[in-house]
Amino acid sequence: MKVVILCGGMGSRISEETEHRPKPMIEIGGKPILWHIMKIYSFYGFNEFVLCLGYKGEIIKEYFLNFEIMNSNFTVDFGNSSKNVQIHNSGSNENWKVTLVDTGLHTMPGSRIKKIEPYIDSDNFMMTYGDGVADIDINRLKEFHCTHNKIATVTGVKPLARFGVLSARDDKVVEFSEKPQMEEGYINGGFFVLNRKIFDYIEKGENSSFERQSMVNLVKDAELMVYRHDGYWHCMDTIRDMNLLEEEWGKKQPAWKVWG
Repeated sequence: MKVVILCGGMGSRISEETEHRPKPMIEIGGKPILWHIMKIYSFYGFNEFVLCLGYKGEIIKEYFLNFEIMNSNFTVDFGNSSKNVQIHNSGSNENWKVTLVDTGLHTMPGSRIKKIEPYIDSDNFMMTYGDGVADIDINRLKEFHCTHNKIATVTGVKPLARFGVLSARDDKVVEFSEKPQMEEGYINGGFFVLNRKIFDYIEKGENSSFERQSMVNLVKDAELMVYRHDGYWHCMDTIRDMNLLEEEWGKKQPAWKVWG
């Protein structure tokens, strides 16, 4: 299965960072959050990626074109007609195959997915957003999808509450939790598994919304299942989110670092 990652949005709610780079390239612990997402999939053996580019996509292209060079020591020999680069002890150990597709600057997410249809050569593929990490077991997600014979599986998550929660009795606080997990219901956490029939649910053009159109129609046809993930999940929507992710990465064992 290939892994499709949506990397084209403008990230307007974190514009302090996205003014100069696309949201998936915002760094956590010195590495783009896109790298963290790909490491999660790679740990479970999924190493073929299709990146849907849009806003400042050239920065993502440059990152992967220079990936090995930027993660290695190297010698540049200018002494002949063609510049020669010798890499020493490559610091890049990734077994990745990355396809980068320009899907348009203002294209809606559904339309971005539609545009990469020619690059999907299997019955099923993974898909997620370029701004969220989790300690999700991708193999279990895949197995769940393969058992129900439906078109789509979405991972349902319970994010941390944005504010502290008070529990009170007779006006007396009996419990306070600074970062509680949402107790009721699940939200769309990305980490989809999709059958290629999903392309039939996406209209042609630039304005097809995956969430407001495709997913709604999948529900109507009873073709959308949810994989419940009660572990760690966090998306980078704001500067506060970025700081929380950076704080988590600074711990001895960051929550989403499933790889060694």
